[in-house]
Amino acid sequence: MKAGSNVIFLTGANMAGKSTWMKSIGISMYLAHIGFPVAAQQMEFSIREGIYSSINVADNIGLGYSHFYAEVVRVKHAADATAKHLLLMFDELFKGKNSLFIVSTHIIEVGEALKKLHNVQFTFMPTVMKGMMPQYTYKLKKGITEDRQGMMIIRNEGILDLITR
Repeated sequence: MKAGSNVIFLTGANMAGKSTWMKSIGISMYLAHIGFPVAAQQMEFSIREGIYSSINVADNIGLGYSHFYAEVVRVKHAADATAKHLLLMFDELFKGKNSLFIVSTHIIEVGEALKKLHNVQFTFMPTVMKGMMPQYTYKLKKGITEDRQGMMIIRNEGILDLITR
């Protein structure tokens, strides 16, 4: 993240490493804030009042929350908290003021709508094809992914054949 840009819009195929990268950022920020070393050659960060993540949010049958509803409630709580200086990470979502956001999604069309905003950086985790098999680089690149491997993975695993039997 850099001055004047408080949103990273992260795209990439399933299994490209988006959630893992987001978790690494969150853990590094947490460790740095409590004075512990981080696993990085270098790290600069601004002091945050907290970290808010929506990664792997589970449903809550006891409260009657589906996975989707649990995610909506989590986003609502995060939106209510954005008056503080936070790091917010959504593994599939958002916007705010003094907070830093990392938002990952497979819906790359959203990126086109966000391009007119000056505070959004676009990054992706590329996939390299080795024949019909995707290989993941686990590296960040600038821009929005063009990867569309979901259907290819479905075909490779024979799911369409199972459905049409």
